[in-house]
Amino acid sequence: MSDATIDLARELIRRPSITPDDRGCQPLIAERIAPLGFAIQALRFEEVDNLWAVQGKRGPLFVFAGHTDVVPTGDETLWSHLPFAADIHKGKLYGRGAADMKGSVAAMVTAVERFLARQPEPSFRLGFLITSDEEGPARHGTKRVMQWLREKGQKIDWCLVGEPSSRERLCDEYKIGRRGSITADLVIEGRQGHVAYPHLADNPVHRAAPFLDELVGIEWDQGNAHFPPSTLQIANIHAGTGANNVIPGTLAVQFNLRFNTETSVEAIEERVDKLLQRHGLTARISWHLSGEPFLTRDDGPMVGAVEEAVEAELGTRPKPSTAGGTSDGRFIAPTGAQVIELGPLNATIHQIDEHVDAADLTTLSRIYERMLDRLESEARKAG
Repeated sequence: MSDATIDLARELIRRPSITPDDRGCQPLIAERIAPLGFAIQALRFEEVDNLWAVQGKRGPLFVFAGHTDVVPTGDETLWSHLPFAADIHKGKLYGRGAADMKGSVAAMVTAVERFLARQPEPSFRLGFLITSDEEGPARHGTKRVMQWLREKGQKIDWCLVGEPSSRERLCDEYKIGRRGSITADLVIEGRQGHVAYPHLADNPVHRAAPFLDELVGIEWDQGNAHFPPSTLQIANIHAGTGANNVIPGTLAVQFNLRFNTETSVEAIEERVDKLLQRHGLTARISWHLSGEPFLTRDDGPMVGAVEEAVEAELGTRPKPSTAGGTSDGRFIAPTGAQVIELGPLNATIHQIDEHVDAADLTTLSRIYERMLDRLESEARKAG
């Protein structure tokens, strides 16, 4: 099976770019798009490689955003096809990153190649933002590039992130937003002592139990038309020295909230602080915000471009969704950009034998190309 998109996807998969190591993926992409007139900048922040490329000098800026890093493979002997061999078997392309998200990146590149062959001077600017730090801490990837762009006075207007958004069939869903994510590391103080003399100690586990019971029962909001209700989950809890005759001196609790646009970071932190005070707990807490929630409404061209492109290619309209975890869209949307996520099936991402239907990548590239055609039409009208 030979096709420009599939061939490029296989080349990318064969580079074992376990986060944050790019392993030459971005130079390969740069080599493909440089002849198309893209001004390319390689941005390395700490150990992370980033690619920023822009073509054109007029109109709004549309950016394809993606990542070349992949998660570790796990035990390679459990794979039916070696994770970096990029084998095709019975129409399926196997390999780490096939779905998340080297397949999408390949589809972006080939879509742009065909589009610019027909429209060498489009009415909008085209860009790529590719990072090797999405699967890791995500500190020196898209987040840093967006900071760099702000310092340069550059702004993204429209953005498509190629995360695997499809659930049961190609492009049955696309993301119009994501929930925010915030993690709390809480330490509740007590007094260590002997279990036989509880009156000489203060067990923080006992003291914290009513607080935790109330914390997990909070209704933060009821959600809205686009988002489910915000939720809290305790991720880790630890106390004790390992001895069965010692009352612990501290209790460490880590919990995470996935929250929507009805709840703010400030409201979450204030509510937890008041709950701690009401239960009379001596505690210290540190908060780590992974990203604010974002939502792209249908009052701009991106939603229409996605829905019309998918319908024209597949005959069905995709369903908008905000489900799932976070993505690098959380760093792009706060600048005012309209952000959409559209990519292949997510059924095997991060799993042993990650794979996609090879033909889906070819189709996805055509959908991306149709999107660019629709945006060209919109830019011409606006211009």
